[in-house]
Amino acid sequence: MDALVKPAPLKRHVAAVVIGNALEFYDFTTYGYFATQIGRTFFPSQSPFVSLMASLAAFGIGFAARPAGAIFFGRYGDRYGRKPAMLACFVLMGAAILLLALTPSYAAIGIAAPALVVIARLLQGLAVGGDVGPTTAFLLEAAPEDRRGFYSALQYASQGMSTLAGGFVGVVLSRMLDAQALTDYGWRIAFLLGAVILPVGFLIRRALPETFHEDERAQTATADAPVPWRIMILGFVILGAGTIGFYVTAYMTTFATATLHMNTSVAFGATMAFGLANILFSTFAGSMSDRFGRRPWMIWPRITFALSVIPLFLLIVHNRDALTLLTATFVMGGLGQMGVVGFVALSEAIPKHMRCAALATTYAAAITVFGGTTQFIITWLIHATGNPLAPAWYVTIAAVFGIVAMILMPETAPVILNRRESAA
Repeated sequence: MDALVKPAPLKRHVAAVVIGNALEFYDFTTYGYFATQIGRTFFPSQSPFVSLMASLAAFGIGFAARPAGAIFFGRYGDRYGRKPAMLACFVLMGAAILLLALTPSYAAIGIAAPALVVIARLLQGLAVGGDVGPTTAFLLEAAPEDRRGFYSALQYASQGMSTLAGGFVGVVLSRMLDAQALTDYGWRIAFLLGAVILPVGFLIRRALPETFHEDERAQTATADAPVPWRIMILGFVILGAGTIGFYVTAYMTTFATATLHMNTSVAFGATMAFGLANILFSTFAGSMSDRFGRRPWMIWPRITFALSVIPLFLLIVHNRDALTLLTATFVMGGLGQMGVVGFVALSEAIPKHMRCAALATTYAAAITVFGGTTQFIITWLIHATGNPLAPAWYVTIAAVFGIVAMILMPETAPVILNRRESAA
């Protein structure tokens, strides 16, 4: 009878969540790939550096709203279910992306243009910050016990899909349009593509079953279990380090054009390489962690990542050719995104009745502090030091802190815990 009340989600339901998540992240992160063009449109200046910095500051503002979205929609998801929270975030993202795509330029309406851009970014931040908790909770709760790592890793893989899609759109537009046309309206096409597809994603999500049922939701109001602060703090550090690695790698498009003065279409190719690496390596690491445990598959790839970033940047800066840029970005992105296993361990370690809010808040706090500032900081570091390797040093130092937190994180993989219980 219980199976009739609580049907297990089907693979197509999981696919629907992953596709919907990819659409939301496409709309949120595409801004970063067109930061140069958006800067010229809404933050014009005689100095390209000032224009880019203003654009990246607006990019960072979107992250400031993510904790508020995480707290509100996370609590909503723990009280009313994962599905309604995901649907509400989807509607909010649709409104934000349309506002951003349709806002006239600074030349047309003056200071109102950047003001509207900031509002749109804040709405996007609320939507993405709120959606991470419900979608991750759904994936974890929909997974068979021995496949939690793989299913949860699909959260990161969906972000890779959005990156791959954003890079593909960028390559196509940069080949079809000249630099001025890309600035005038090309970047708007990329956003409108996401806006057009969002209603399809909404309809797909409406058909989802619920993974957090009424009897379980009732525990949210009555449960007196302590908040796992130690786990959340470790998760904050792990996610912070991973976020810096993600946004430094995602910055390679801007880095290739603004710092290395490479062709725009080649630069967008780096975005595609990163997206593909994210999809492949994150799911591989999640699957392997189901078989051999979370700890080895989050610690050793992160150590390898920390040791490889500076040599890879050296190759990119020295060669400045398409093959080196794409290969190095693929390797760096792949190793970095294997850190998804740390995210899986954090998700498993948080009790189900508070998982949505606690996970979303921890994730959003880390993303806000580090994701919203990373591209701004490394752009400033390159300008201040004149050293194009500054981003590599920044991400390497962050990776060391992440490794320490991973070492302190307990093992959560069912295969290891069951083995220990049998041995005892």
